[in-house]
Amino acid sequence: MTYILGISGYYHDSAAALIKDGEIIAAAQEERFTRKKQDESFPKKAIEYCLSEAGINASQLDAVGFYDKPIVKFHRLLETYFAFAPAGFVSFSKALPLWLGLKLFIPREIRKNLSTFSGPILYADHHETHAASAFFPSPFDRAAILTIDGVGEWTTSSFGVGNGNKIELKKHLKFPHSLGLLYSAFTYYTGFKVNSGEYKVMGLAPYGDKENAKKYAQIIYDNLIDLKEDGSFRLNLDYFNYCQGLTMTNSRFAKLFGGPARKAEKEITQREMDLAAAVQEVVEEAMLRMAKHLRKETGEKNLCMAGGVALNCVGNGKIIKEGIFDKYFIQPAAGDAGGALGTALFLWYQFLDNKRKVNGKDDLQKASLLGPQFSNREVQRYLNGIGAKYTSYDSWDEQLDYLVELIEQGKVIGFFEGRMEFGPRALGSRSIIGDPRSTKMQSIMNLKIKFRESFRPFAPIVMEEHAQEYFDLKDPSPYMLRVGHVVENKRLKLTEEQQKLWGIEKLNIPRSDIPAVTHVDYSARVQTVDKVRHPVLHQLMSKFREKTGCAVFVNTSFNVRGEPIVCSPHDAFQCFLNTGMDVLVLEQQVLLKEEQTIKQKTKDYLAQFALD
Repeated sequence: MTYILGISGYYHDSAAALIKDGEIIAAAQEERFTRKKQDESFPKKAIEYCLSEAGINASQLDAVGFYDKPIVKFHRLLETYFAFAPAGFVSFSKALPLWLGLKLFIPREIRKNLSTFSGPILYADHHETHAASAFFPSPFDRAAILTIDGVGEWTTSSFGVGNGNKIELKKHLKFPHSLGLLYSAFTYYTGFKVNSGEYKVMGLAPYGDKENAKKYAQIIYDNLIDLKEDGSFRLNLDYFNYCQGLTMTNSRFAKLFGGPARKAEKEITQREMDLAAAVQEVVEEAMLRMAKHLRKETGEKNLCMAGGVALNCVGNGKIIKEGIFDKYFIQPAAGDAGGALGTALFLWYQFLDNKRKVNGKDDLQKASLLGPQFSNREVQRYLNGIGAKYTSYDSWDEQLDYLVELIEQGKVIGFFEGRMEFGPRALGSRSIIGDPRSTKMQSIMNLKIKFRESFRPFAPIVMEEHAQEYFDLKDPSPYMLRVGHVVENKRLKLTEEQQKLWGIEKLNIPRSDIPAVTHVDYSARVQTVDKVRHPVLHQLMSKFREKTGCAVFVNTSFNVRGEPIVCSPHDAFQCFLNTGMDVLVLEQQVLLKEEQTIKQKTKDYLAQFALD
């Protein structure tokens, strides 16, 4: 048996992944254990989990791989600084101590944290790890590969081909010309946090006025980006500050778009909505051109995608809807966390030359349920230790019948079952779910549970066999990585009386039979649920459909704004206790908020009930 550990870290979203003879055993982000959002530190706890899941220790690892090449990245830092010097000295001086004290000495850090490991430490190119994370778990023996992100070492986008157990990246776009950094610049300018707020810009875009967005998009084309027919481009660096400063944009950028960047937490105005719509349109067009060129150049019928921009569900949806390729696989952990998995797979297949076995249909990602799972015994021990009131069920059938009743009553449920998801999406294992037919569900979840911006839409999960009754999807979407639209016969337009009732009389907002998961343009970030990947959740949805005729749930990640998705029963209970959530499901234990007499406890108190 050969065990390979992949590691990503020291930029954002550190993670670890473990494979055994090519099989994915475990993968998780460090943030889930430390509870520090996008934790960039060495993924010590994630590694400990991966090893424990396999039942091994570090001495039994055959190799450890790191997801990029620090020396090459440091060379970019130096070259960029000297190209802009003396501008940029402040940002350079802040970065240099971290590099000299840590980032240039990755082997030392690995051996310090894995003291019994004596095997080789290997490196892969950043975009090779993205490509490997997309192609090797895919169901395809051959596929075109497209990677797009902010920046790796030098590469910002690449395309190539995967064939059997080998990937070859044939063309690269290089820093500072980056589609990811263009999107991040607008993320910063519209008042959201770079590297974590990009999905908010995507969610804000449908609120943009079409004419204003069109004007802004033209300003972007005229001043910021020279986009070629093949999807290649150059950015006009006169308007950006990320090469030499501590911000993404500069005063010229602000002047071009009519004022300074919105400050975080300040009111979102129509300008931000229009700008979000504009940059989304430009990025979608670039993605489409890249995909079309890739199909033309390679002749491949299948496409695999990864990199942070591959989390842009709307852009992915456009590529898929255009029918550029026949089939698609997008890595669920498309960002830097997925680099840990890509590294391990790259070493197993490309470096060690092991053969792949694929069937053209089923991916090897294991539903991306690669994180920790907790037994009923562990859950009960924790709940008993803190004095929580709960009901245990011996039968899932009886428990799910009860949950259907609660959902019908409009209750919001924290659903914690099975292994935790790897990647940024909650896919039904660490989810908050509710009735999508409720006109109040979106505002309840946003304001009372998620504590986040009211414009943010929620994603639907739908039974795979009924997906086309609700959305214009031709194929399953198990990883919530594409956007579909509500089909025509499920749409409705609100009367003025209904708009007043729903508190949105100032907006002529289109709604549907499932209003809680329908965005203003009838779009929805859809996840399809099947019996194989999610047997318990699928059974719950089936029972709900039998009773109500609806095969859809609201689904959002089990966390509050600013915190990572929950990992343990303790995390879930804390979130349940401190929000407006009505019900908590911890495996086969059900807790009702109204029955809880326990007051909020400190983390120190709860730590004494830590699980084995």
